[in-house]
Parts: sequence; C-alpha cells; structure tokens
Amino acid sequence: MREDFLQSAYGVRFEWGPAGARHLAREVSCLVVVDVLSFTTSVSVAVEAGSHVFPYPWRDDTATAFAEQRDARLAVGRRSVGPDTPWSLSPAALRRAPFAARLVLPSPNGSAISAAAGDTTTVVAACLRNGTAVGAWLAEQGYGTAERPVGVIAAGERWPDGSLRPALEDLLGAGAVIASLDGHGSGRTSLSPEAGTVATAFTASPDVAACVLTSASGRELVAGGFPEDVAIATETDTSAVVPVLVDGAFVAAPG
Repeated sequence: MREDFLQSAYGVRFEWGPAGARHLAREVSCLVVVDVLSFTTSVSVAVEAGSHVFPYPWRDDTATAFAEQRDARLAVGRRSVGPDTPWSLSPAALRRAPFAARLVLPSPNGSAISAAAGDTTTVVAACLRNGTAVGAWLAEQGYGTAERPVGVIAAGERWPDGSLRPALEDLLGAGAVIASLDGHGSGRTSLSPEAGTVATAFTASPDVAACVLTSASGRELVAGGFPEDVAIATETDTSAVVPVLVDGAFVAAPG
C-alpha cells in the first residue's frame, strides 16, 4: 500500500472498514470505530449501563468458548433472542435484557476493526449517541494533532460477495466525531481532506435521524422488524459515555 494512503500530513484521518483500520493503525495513536447499525451503538448502550463489553469478530462455537473463558454472557443474533439468551447485537434487546457485568458482543465489522489496532493503539467506540462526547474526549486527551494522530474508521456493511459496502449511517457517525473533535480542538487539530469532507457531510445534513432511517441499512432493519434499533441508533448526543478498549473490553473512560 502506498504511503500516500496513510494521510500522514494530518492529525485527523478517515478510512473505511477493517482493511482501512489495519492500514491507519500503523501510524495513528488512536482508532475510533464507528458502526452505527449496530455494533458501536450497542457498545454505548451496554457500557452506559455499566457493562464491560468484549468485542469478538465471529458468532460461532469459538465465541461461546471465548465468553466462557472470560466469565461473560454471550450476545446472540437479533432473531435468536429468547428467555435464556436475552443479550443481542440489537441495542433495543440490550436495554430490555438483564444487566450483564461482562458481555461478549460478536460483530464481523465493528469487532474486527477493534482488533485491527493491536495492543499499542487506543481504541474508542463511537456512534451518533455519543459522537460529540467522543470528539470532546479526544480533544481533551490531545488527539488529533500531528504528535497524536487519530484515525476515524467507518465500519460499513458487506455486499453478498463479502466486499465492503460503504454505509451512510457510519459516514454520518464518523462525521459527528470529527466535527466535534475539530470544534473542541481549539485550532490544534488538522483534518485530512477525507476527514474534513466527512465532517461537512454531517454538519450539513438537515436531519441526520431521517437520513439514517431512510438509508439502505435503516430500511433493511425496519423491514426486518427492528425499527427500535434504528430509533436508538439515532438518539443523537444523548450519551456522554466514551467506551475505551482496556484489557480486551470496552469500558467507560474516566470522567
């Protein structure tokens, strides 16, 4: 991969998907994962309630073993929720489920991106619910400068052939974080053209919630019987919690 694609001249950078995350993780001090429908929204809901959330990239037998090793509850697919398995990637299901102090949340996009950073880079989970709070926290920590660059990663979705499908909701969620970081940065941040354009897309959107609801991903969830998940995902700036990956689990950043 050419060095040009690292956006090295800038403190705030933007990319798509696990491949983009792995690429930017080579140079940035922090990766911000944005998977609005629904991994990072679910992380925000669970961490807000006090849970430690362990990301895991596969929903199979290895996920069961992973959860058992960490004495954690395992989230299941949206349609597999039941009395014995009330935890799910659905943020609405998580709000209804009993409290789980430790929760494994499988996700092929958001979890894979979280793992891309390795052990040397700070990883933060952001969505529309906490976009402003995440941006403010990043600025307080000194991220977004040439000395402490940050990479904001929109997870996107997958086409049937497995290739990346850029998703509007994740672009807007990433834009919310970048716009907030730039606003709180007191002129210290420098945005790459990619990051700046994404921030403009968010700030110029007259109705972000309506955009997400009527986007391809939003319509898919509504048609599938999960309109409440879209409603929760578009609770813009209702959460001040900043989930940070610590020892393999997302927990609330102090303060």
